[in-house]
This record gives sequence, structure tokens and C-alpha cells, in this order.
Amino acid sequence: MSQKVTDLVAELLTDILEKHQLELVDVEYVKEGKNWFLRVFIDKDAGVDIEECSVVSEQLSEKLDETDPIPHVYFLEVSSPGAERPLKNEKDFLKSIGKHVNVKTYEPIEGSKEFEGTMLSYDPTEIKLSIKIKTRTKEITIPTEKVAKARLAVTFS
Repeated sequence: MSQKVTDLVAELLTDILEKHQLELVDVEYVKEGKNWFLRVFIDKDAGVDIEECSVVSEQLSEKLDETDPIPHVYFLEVSSPGAERPLKNEKDFLKSIGKHVNVKTYEPIEGSKEFEGTMLSYDPTEIKLSIKIKTRTKEITIPTEKVAKARLAVTFS
């Protein structure tokens, strides 16, 4: 059921986000403890503020009330994905070239399942990262079908 809900919510958001020149990053519909949460993550190049999140929340809430796709009580949260934004699609990966990212894989590559470094390139079949191991820099290629999760990573200098 949660996949259907997330797909429907993404569809309901299309016009709202277009009108406000915002982008949908992700939709989650999850149960935590005994509560259900519908989480919507939105963004734009300059970042989103609380006012934009509030407007999207109100407009989405109205549409959800009309269509009533969720049969039980849930909490609606609309927010920015934050500094460690998840990379979900090709557009996200392409925008992240040259940025610091964290990539987790389904199976080990060269003995590791987690990599953090600068994304050098992306194509639909692989990601290239420049990672630092102690004092040396190394380039690693990760096949995209092995990527479990990827996100921007915050670095502290």
C-alpha cells in the first residue's frame, strides 16, 4: 500500500510544485511505532524555506482531503531534504558531479560497502568517485546497479 500512496502523492504534488517552481525530492509513507507518517521532501536550487513548506503542506493537505487515499490517521510533514540530500534519480546524480557524496552499496566493492568522496562522473551504468584513504587519493568506479543509497555529504574543513 505504501508504494501506491507515495505514487499518488507524487502525482498530486505535480501541479502544486510546478506553480511554486519547486522540485520533488522524495515521498515517504512509513509507520514508526504506532503512528503513520507521510513525509514530502521538496527543494529548489536556492533551497526552500519554512514558508514554502507550509504553503505546499496546506495545498497538498486539501488535495489529500479530496481524494482521501489513506484510510487511517497519519501525520503530514513537508520539509527540505537538508544538507545531506538523497540522490534518487539521474538528475540528482548529474547535479552532484564535483560535490562530496556518500554512497552505500548492496555488496562490497574492493572490500567496502560505503564510500565517501568527490563525484567525478556519472552515467546510467556507473559512478566514479575520488576517495581519500589516509594520505592518498584513489579513484573508484561503482556500478549503479550496486548502489543501495546515495546522498550529498557534508564535509568539515
